[in-house]
Amino acid sequence: MVDIKFIRENKEAVQQAAKNKRIDLDVDKLLNLDEKRRRLMSESESVRAEQKKLGKENIDNARDLKSRFQEMAQELKEIDEKFQKMMLKVPTVPSPDTPVGKDDADNVEILQKGEIPKFDFEPKDHIELGKILDILDVERGAKVGGYRGYYLKNEGAILVSALMFYVFRKMSQKGYAPMIPPTLVKEFALFGSGYFSGKEYNPEVDEIYQVATRDKEKDGAASQDKKFLVGTAEPSLLAYYAGEVLDGAKLPMKFCGFSQCYRSEIGSYGKDTKGIYRVHEFMKVEQVVLAKADIEESNKIQDEMAGISREIHEDLGLPYRVLQINTGDMSPGKYRAFDIEAWLPGLNRWGETGSASNFLDWQSRRLNVRYKDENGETKFAYMLNNTALASPRPFIAILENFQQAGGSVVIPKVLRDLCGFEKIERK
Repeated sequence: MVDIKFIRENKEAVQQAAKNKRIDLDVDKLLNLDEKRRRLMSESESVRAEQKKLGKENIDNARDLKSRFQEMAQELKEIDEKFQKMMLKVPTVPSPDTPVGKDDADNVEILQKGEIPKFDFEPKDHIELGKILDILDVERGAKVGGYRGYYLKNEGAILVSALMFYVFRKMSQKGYAPMIPPTLVKEFALFGSGYFSGKEYNPEVDEIYQVATRDKEKDGAASQDKKFLVGTAEPSLLAYYAGEVLDGAKLPMKFCGFSQCYRSEIGSYGKDTKGIYRVHEFMKVEQVVLAKADIEESNKIQDEMAGISREIHEDLGLPYRVLQINTGDMSPGKYRAFDIEAWLPGLNRWGETGSASNFLDWQSRRLNVRYKDENGETKFAYMLNNTALASPRPFIAILENFQQAGGSVVIPKVLRDLCGFEKIERK
């Protein structure tokens, strides 16, 4: 969420941000509700105080004031509900260097590294390579797991495990505290991190799986909490300090989370239906940082996080490019965002393998994560996240970029010791 004081003082900038991010929001209407809300709160408090003052001295007048207070309280409740609903739509004003655009076609390439391979044979895609090497089975995956299900097998399973461990270890060496967080979480963690389109889960648009089975509390009573499967470790890591006040001297706090991830992909139905480019479950190592409320410092941290992702792609020998995300392709809470994409010969195009985002205090206000600075002032932390590496698409990129004429695949040098082999060959 955005600070209402900031909205009052920067009305035009917020309205422009909503327009550029394609959000239907009337800031004037929001501020009018805010004014009514504040006035009613003040008036109702005065009426309540007057009612208490009269007490038993003037019962009739006190009764009238009580009735008036109740009417005002009901009106305030209705206005506050409208106000809070509109506040959820208010976007973070994007950074000055964020390109203005309409959709992903307007993202700006700012870097490209590595040579796109040129084959002197007819290259295969990851589906065919997976079959002939017996390392990927999408047919039986669909039979058992349903649409977009898959099995990783033999050297394929080892390769992906090596990828995940290599990145997890690397992040730890870079100073990011390693965590294996919960993947089954309460509603507040997903709302707080911005993975719900509104206050509550909407199965029509939110690409999240809700768990239908009722849970129990430690005393055996039925739990009233709704539970969901995360699509990334980000919500679990961000919610770690929810409701707490941190020591500012310990910021920035850096974490990396390794987890299984689940995404319904309802907004992508019919897209990328072949192979495992877009799937419902996968593994991922995610970076998260809690930082001080300093835009310049948080941008430097974001650049560092994105730099690690670039380094990982270079270690693996994958051709990649970096895009700066434009306003029309940016979610409401993001201040500044970059995507990294690897070259996928089977699709003959770039494919997203990660995203680095700076949310400023948009998420921390929802999760109520604060810190005390050196002057004893309490502030909301800035929150940043970045994909260190997810499992399916780098796996695809390795198979397709490093395939040989006979159908074998050479393993990147940095993974060979972890894999225990240098090449995957036909059986």
